[in-house]
Amino acid sequence: MHHPRPASRATDPRATSPRAAGALVESPLQLLCTVEAHAAGYGGTDTHVHVRDDVPALGDALAAVRELRLPEGLTFDLAGRRSALTAREPVWLVGDAFSGLFQATAPLRRTERIVLVDDGLATLELCRLLVRRAPLVRIGSRAPAPRRRLGAVAAGRLRSLAADGRVTIFTALPLAPDLAAGLRAQGFEVRPNRFGWLTAQPADAAMTEPTIVVGSAMAADGLIDQDRYVDWIRSLAKEGELRYLPHRRQTPELLATLASIDGVVVDAPGAPVEIRLRGLRAGQRVLSLPSTSTILLTTIISPLGVPVTALDVPADWWTPRASADHRAHLTSVVDLARQARAAVEDASENDSPEANE
Repeated sequence: MHHPRPASRATDPRATSPRAAGALVESPLQLLCTVEAHAAGYGGTDTHVHVRDDVPALGDALAAVRELRLPEGLTFDLAGRRSALTAREPVWLVGDAFSGLFQATAPLRRTERIVLVDDGLATLELCRLLVRRAPLVRIGSRAPAPRRRLGAVAAGRLRSLAADGRVTIFTALPLAPDLAAGLRAQGFEVRPNRFGWLTAQPADAAMTEPTIVVGSAMAADGLIDQDRYVDWIRSLAKEGELRYLPHRRQTPELLATLASIDGVVVDAPGAPVEIRLRGLRAGQRVLSLPSTSTILLTTIISPLGVPVTALDVPADWWTPRASADHRAHLTSVVDLARQARAAVEDASENDSPEANE
């Protein structure tokens, strides 16, 4: 029997990291978390980021990231899908372990170490499947048999590397104790992403509206009724002016409808919300339907006195396309956001002068 090797206890990952690392980035959040992973020392001294060139929102996100003070050793390659196929860096940072590109190349790559960074709720599902020793297939996906076999091989590769202490999960999501324990039992190293690099950046000019709504893809994906979603935004606008930050999959038609509502300012697509909302201050609030961004924003801006709230989806909003598993998966964000808020509040209390007396 192959027993997992204990995870490294080194306080600075750079102490044992090879010089070269590569990253496959396929979404704005993956890009942001990859920069954080490099800044925290989980890449190499040099980390080359292979960015997909066929995701429009990624270009905006990369431009926004480049305007900040980047940690040393980062380079970016916009031929991401093509260059990732032939990349040979010994450390590989991956945001989407469900990606066909990752799963097709993982068994062939001679990797010294893999670092899994956040990709929204998919990261939670990935952790659950790894603990259950199941194939890596997206929730709600009707994957054909060859695709499931590919997911099983990729999962086996990750577990094999983890058993040798060679996989780190770098996440800002609060993992349930039993889930974290199950991962560590297989040798996965679980490390928290507290967005230390981003929170140290100068904040952008603050938005002035008292309410900021982070757009949800659930209407665009057909999981909730779009008319109910629009009515919700309309009801919020009656309480006061609000700014709406679109999700990258929302349609121009929906955004035009929202922009026509009195009191609603619809932002143009652009940088990830985690970057754009750093300038908010006490007296403002952020609302969203269940979304990973509410968890991440809680870590980033709640310490500034800005409440971030993930709202439950009313039962009559769901469409038949949203399966019971899908609903439970999305609804779990509400509890996770509360856990993240409690962790921030505990950290604030521990850092207070009274706590240090």
